[in-house]
Amino acid sequence: MSRFCPVYPKPHPEKASKLKMFLHARRSWMDALFERSYSMQMGEVHLPGVDLYMVNDTKEIKRVMQTQAQDFPKSHLLHESLKPLLGDSIFTTNGALWQSQRSMMNPAFEQARLNVAFPRMLGAANAMLERLAEQQTQVPYDIEVEMTHVTADIIFRTIFSMPMQGADAHQVFHSFAHYQALAPKLMLPALFGIRWLKLPWLNWQSKKSAKKIRNLLHSMIKPRYEAHMRGESGEHEDILAAFMTAKDPETGKAFTESELVNQVAMLFLAGHETSASALTWACHLLANSPDIQARARLQIDEVFAGREPTQADMKSLPLLWNIFRETLRLFPPVGFFARENTSACPMRGKQLKPHSTVVVAPWLLQRHRKWWKEPDAFDPDRFDRQESKEAIKHAYMPFSMGPRVCLGAAFALQEAVLILACLLREYELLPVDDHVPQPVGRLTIRSENGVQVQLKKRNPLELAEGATGVSA
Repeated sequence: MSRFCPVYPKPHPEKASKLKMFLHARRSWMDALFERSYSMQMGEVHLPGVDLYMVNDTKEIKRVMQTQAQDFPKSHLLHESLKPLLGDSIFTTNGALWQSQRSMMNPAFEQARLNVAFPRMLGAANAMLERLAEQQTQVPYDIEVEMTHVTADIIFRTIFSMPMQGADAHQVFHSFAHYQALAPKLMLPALFGIRWLKLPWLNWQSKKSAKKIRNLLHSMIKPRYEAHMRGESGEHEDILAAFMTAKDPETGKAFTESELVNQVAMLFLAGHETSASALTWACHLLANSPDIQARARLQIDEVFAGREPTQADMKSLPLLWNIFRETLRLFPPVGFFARENTSACPMRGKQLKPHSTVVVAPWLLQRHRKWWKEPDAFDPDRFDRQESKEAIKHAYMPFSMGPRVCLGAAFALQEAVLILACLLREYELLPVDDHVPQPVGRLTIRSENGVQVQLKKRNPLELAEGATGVSA
């Protein structure tokens, strides 16, 4: 069977010179990759500002991310890049500060338990369908905008107990898209030892985009924080309420208002941007795989049987789970994890100097020629085949691994399955002629030119047949 292979940046035949690498990576770090990047076990690039090692060896990856994670903290360059947006949040901090933040936030995630969050997810999914009902069908539609809106709405409802309005959603989408586009341009000068090239105009634009998002979140946090400090008990049982009551187990201190903004910004952006990215690519893959889409729709109709979905239904949609897992393999939202070694250390016969940058790239690992059969093809069924078990065990890590594994992985998976199920129940996704999304690797993997699909409303008779279990 011929399987759909989505377009991805064509790797260069050979490793580029440092100058060409700099020019390529200004648009997207993926543009600097070359053919052997997808088959090598470890590569190295010595730049004026840093020694960089790209690791695909799964034993060394486990060492960096899990067994010796304390010796490979997050890169300070990543912290610099994200600090205007996320401040000193759990996503960027290291050491004792990170440990304190993590210990305070773990209990707060009780409010993100799947049974607590599901009604909020369902409310946002139904709001998505209401918005789509107003769209003209069977014309090009950029599904990326809606996937960003619905995932932002879900995390907003989970953090703040209220839906996200359209104007706010569009502001977040455009502000973060702008912030992402500027990120590589601002990070690269440090890698190449030319920090003076960080143009003030670009720096100002980046901070302006970050400020728009932070101001929106701060406007939501401030009145509730002030009420909390006055001792007024709130009626909300959500993540913000849990964050405000969290205490450091060592010092007994709570988050300050500024710290709350940092952590909520991290959770809001990590909780919706990554899911939005993956769901957008899932729609593209399904629109170009009508056979897989038809099988998924049949499963949805049988499980839902014309009624409102329940949380218990989610486990009865194995194909949708596999579709999303395969999407995460092909388009991991965070394409690389940057770490730095705290001291000199050996790795695959090389001696790494202290504070070298060690990059673990799910984008490469999950398309690695050693581990995956037809690595660039969309094949959800691979997750049910015995031949893929070793690859899934050792070379699949869309949510990272080790002590810094994503806290919201289960949340994101359930959210994605529900959104795709609600979408496919009502619509058939069709490709748009002459539109080819162009993946770019920045903070997350998005399309430089959007992801257009056509939405074809399903025939009421077809829906009725699905509800009764009758097929023509």
